[in-house]
Amino acid sequence: MSIEAQLHTLGLVLPTPAKPVASYVPTVRTGALVFVSGQLPFANGQLVAQGAVPRDLDAEAAKDCARQCVLNGLAALQAEIGDLAKLRRVVRIGVFVQSIDGFTGQPQIANGASDLLVQLLGDAGKHARTSVSVNALPLNAPVEIEFVFEVTGE
Repeated sequence: MSIEAQLHTLGLVLPTPAKPVASYVPTVRTGALVFVSGQLPFANGQLVAQGAVPRDLDAEAAKDCARQCVLNGLAALQAEIGDLAKLRRVVRIGVFVQSIDGFTGQPQIANGASDLLVQLLGDAGKHARTSVSVNALPLNAPVEIEFVFEVTGE
């Protein structure tokens, strides 16, 4: 099943790709790899949530933010390659979670992103991953995710 069909089955829609909020480009392609700059959990032009986990939002809400970051990352990828049918696999994601001292649930929050990628792409969605805690993220976002995708064609 295509990624578009999987999105439809799950009731998900890719948003319009976000414009950069600083001095960077949303994607860089080199050969078969596309690097997608860090994506925040924007939906309809607004952050889904703000603050640190678990002080300002619980881990489940942060997982939802991670899933939204995936949709935004795929939208940025689609803008770069034109057709998600060219997506061969997810190579790596880097998940940054704004969290309080002593919180160690970053991997479970990152699973929100990882699980969605596998739902959408099957084995091609399995990837290498880093999940780390940070004390602050841009715009007070609770989660930011960067992606590396392998694609086909030029």
